[in-house]
Amino acid sequence: MALAAPAVQAASLTPKESLGRQIFFDTNLSQPKGQACASCHAPSAAFTDPSHAATSRGANLLLAGARNAPTAMYAAFIPPFSRDSLGNAVGGQFLDGRVNSLEQQAQKPFLNPIEMGNPSVEAVVAKLATASYAPALKALYGQSLFANPQAAFNAAADAIAAYERSPELSPFSSKYDAWQAGKAQLTASEARGLALFNSPAKGNCAACHPSVSNKPGGVRALFTDHSYDNLGVPKNPANPVYIQSVSVNPAGLHFVDNGLSATSGEDSGRGKFKVPTLRNIARTGPYMHNGYFTTLQGVVDFYNTRDKRRRCLLPTLPQEAAQALACWPAPEVVDTVNQTELGRLGLNAFEVNDIVNFLGTLTDGWTP
Repeated sequence: MALAAPAVQAASLTPKESLGRQIFFDTNLSQPKGQACASCHAPSAAFTDPSHAATSRGANLLLAGARNAPTAMYAAFIPPFSRDSLGNAVGGQFLDGRVNSLEQQAQKPFLNPIEMGNPSVEAVVAKLATASYAPALKALYGQSLFANPQAAFNAAADAIAAYERSPELSPFSSKYDAWQAGKAQLTASEARGLALFNSPAKGNCAACHPSVSNKPGGVRALFTDHSYDNLGVPKNPANPVYIQSVSVNPAGLHFVDNGLSATSGEDSGRGKFKVPTLRNIARTGPYMHNGYFTTLQGVVDFYNTRDKRRRCLLPTLPQEAAQALACWPAPEVVDTVNQTELGRLGLNAFEVNDIVNFLGTLTDGWTP
């Protein structure tokens, strides 16, 4: 069984990329069967969860993760985890940067009991060995590949990573790219939104989501600096982690996602998550690590008014209810909230709308 892959000419992928694509969409590799990489990273949702639920379900439908699945698009450009000159965390795969490469990232879901549920490397490799693409794996990685389960597992991850590095997941084909190339015109609202996005005195979005690339080799803007931040996002009452069994979530309703600190071991990382790319953001809702925001308008409104509006009486109020009451719930993690770059931006409703309209120009597949 395989999920529908996007229509792409076979000639556009190398043999290794094509093999990785087959593995990426293969739903026979989970326990029980039915879950593929593409189940939570589907082309129809810019390689995020097509269910648009707060967080993703795994092969066992009774289990759900605590986090919203990030896009796999443009993940090839995320640098390994490191510290900048000020000691701030930068890069790494997953929202908490816990591995350094696409190959390492590709292996984790196969063995995660809440995701693909396989009990061991050997269990995954047994399925790879009977797949229709097993001859292609042996042709690329050696005829005796399956005699060494770890080598075969590494080969599958290597192929998946090659696919994730292919132009299929990094097409740079948005209206914004066309505008930069002089092949499109932004509408008046989109142009105003871009100006606000870049303005340090107003939207200031580009502080963490730079719209101009400084990368060597002609790489276009990725709309992320790969840094980590605690934006003061509230708990999401729709997050199914709170009602998971004690074996999955022993903290119950008191669960707190500590984000970066789980990787760094430092209290200063509590509640901080990696800044995502904004490319295709209009297609990848809900937003934030726990899916609290259901709309881009809600995200920008929160950035704009977080510190201006009163604190909601209920700590678990959904976005729409909070906006209707002109309040925001308390942050999930209070002590590390970014107090300097957002919270009181001074945007009016029209300016919020302009920024949202500009973000729509970052969707790939634009045609005149």
